[in-house]
Amino acid sequence: MTLLMGLEVEGRDVLVAGGGPVAARRAAALAGQGARVTVVAPQLCEDLVDLVAAAQARWVDREVREADVEGAWLVHAATDDPRVNEEVCRWATERRTWSVNAGGASAGTARTPATTSAGGLAVGVVSTGSPDPGRAAAVRDQLATVLHEGALDLRARRRRAGPGRVVLVGGGPGAEDLMTVRARRALAEADVVVTDRLGPVTALARLPETVEVIDVGKAPGRHSVPQDEINRIIVEQAQRGRTVVRLKGGDPFLFGRGGEEAIACRAHGIPVEVVPGVSSAIAAPAAAGVPVTHRGTSASVHITHGHGPLSPQAIHCVVRGSATLVLLMGVSTLAEHVAQLLAAGASADTPVAIVERATLESERTTRATLATVVGAAQEAAVEAPAVIVIGATAAEGLLEGSAANPGACG
Repeated sequence: MTLLMGLEVEGRDVLVAGGGPVAARRAAALAGQGARVTVVAPQLCEDLVDLVAAAQARWVDREVREADVEGAWLVHAATDDPRVNEEVCRWATERRTWSVNAGGASAGTARTPATTSAGGLAVGVVSTGSPDPGRAAAVRDQLATVLHEGALDLRARRRRAGPGRVVLVGGGPGAEDLMTVRARRALAEADVVVTDRLGPVTALARLPETVEVIDVGKAPGRHSVPQDEINRIIVEQAQRGRTVVRLKGGDPFLFGRGGEEAIACRAHGIPVEVVPGVSSAIAAPAAAGVPVTHRGTSASVHITHGHGPLSPQAIHCVVRGSATLVLLMGVSTLAEHVAQLLAAGASADTPVAIVERATLESERTTRATLATVVGAAQEAAVEAPAVIVIGATAAEGLLEGSAANPGACG
């Protein structure tokens, strides 16, 4: 019967006999855990040469000897000679040292599990009875998929002493299945989620009751929680030893104030991880069939927000037709922006598309021109959240086929 057990190898001597690719994988894994690795072999493969050059392992240039086992806490026999591997393991057994035979697990006193890790956990799979490494690897791969997709609860059951950590998560444009795998895994590890009203809020319903959810969402004309207060909440929660997920719509660093939150955390010595998200600036137009760039139509895109007048660069790209303008958070100020563009000389016929609640079942697109879009938006009762696309790529029928626009595809 095989007993699963974790070994602390950091700072301890480990012997690897052999210089081939298998020995290289074992040596690299051990060195990565802080072991003092000695490789004994007359020749080394390229990966082992690199490991030795990086001072992550010591090389003894000769065939392995019995004396090499002395003082080792763990021995890996990975030569290309089965008899030598068996002999090395026998030397280790005589000294009551655990040994792994890479050529036949039953010949050693330990087995190397097929491993995967997530959320600060290492999961290993070994076969009991006769060695079956192929089956162990297949089961490991299936477990890895479940762990990495965040399908299991990976939260610590005990609060850690000292500062916790903060994960700034971009949740994407709204549809839950557009969250990244890394974002789902972060939610599976969270003790507390500080969330906006945008993004994949439906994912919150499946969190365990033990996970605290703090809503700091802003709505047009109602900034219920100032940014300084959000920063304070995140820092305070992490200082309690919690894993804090700051869940945002879109991407944390695209008008999401993720940079400010990262600075606030690091100022208090709290580690921060950033999980990029699918930005609504690109995803919302795409979901509505509006490409922000299109060969032969627009070769670049300018992304801006609707708070305040448009910049000269934003105006220039519309007036010249040199780029697609994507306007976020601009529904309430649409009339002002349209007036500014028309006054600057933009064509009244410039196509405009407004995509509301992109990627959700209630998604809706309103198309018009620069001259008619304000009236069209009022008639349709357009509401935030919405993304406004201004430029030639917003024209209806652009993607209806190469015959209509032969220079735009290829």
